[in-house]
Amino acid sequence: MAATPLATEDDLLAQAVGELTARTGLPVAFGGFERANAVEVTSVVGNRTSSLSGLVVQATRGLGGRALVERRPRLALDYRSSRNITHDYDRAILGEGISTLFAVPVLVAGQARGVLYCGSWSPAPFGESTARSALQVATDLATELRVREEVDRRLALVPSTTRGVDAAAREELRDAYAQLRRIAADVSDATIRRRLGEIERRLAALTRDESTVADPLDVRLSPREMDVLSCAALGQTNAEIARSLGLREGTVKSYLQSAMGKLDAGTRHAAVMRARRAGILP
Repeated sequence: MAATPLATEDDLLAQAVGELTARTGLPVAFGGFERANAVEVTSVVGNRTSSLSGLVVQATRGLGGRALVERRPRLALDYRSSRNITHDYDRAILGEGISTLFAVPVLVAGQARGVLYCGSWSPAPFGESTARSALQVATDLATELRVREEVDRRLALVPSTTRGVDAAAREELRDAYAQLRRIAADVSDATIRRRLGEIERRLAALTRDESTVADPLDVRLSPREMDVLSCAALGQTNAEIARSLGLREGTVKSYLQSAMGKLDAGTRHAAVMRARRAGILP
């Protein structure tokens, strides 16, 4: 079966903008990535006019420009009368009829990669829960971007060959898989976890030796069992796994024993081998 194509960065941005209106309850949202020290708005949801389409916000200018350079959210409860921002983009923002506007930077490894906006057409109360929801959307988008960049970096190290992946590249991909599992463990959103799962399966497929007959196991490991086993596959001790995943060492041992039982394996090494033959681990 062909692998499901991964969503593009623009697709992820559009999904995040849609999530903004759903989670905050505010009627209009838009956003874009940073390019050449400016944010190009490429996704808009809930708009009543075309004034936001193609908007380019320069760093330091307007609400979003401040959010970009300061790397923190900015709020204008009454955009028209705000004295804390420049009004370079009044034609676009006020042209849409926006009154309250919230701008959140998308931070990846401390770098502002873009800005997400959400707002309303009339002055509206803006509570902590609304801000928290918008921040979570930006955090989820940043997590996906960070994971994709790490996977792309690792895949760039894999030699282009029709004869499979060599041993060194295979271990590099397995390390990437373990790191991905650690990141996914901290993500609570089911949709994000599902998309991360798609990337995990692609990594596993890249390391699979097609000449080896898969072990026909009907085994379902829990997410934490997968996390612990993927770390064990790299040769980490229980103490090292515990530090990596933020667990107690005894909890790690419990998850390993459970995984070994499900895989009918007497040792962690045997469990890893059986999981790889079954296509559970890369």
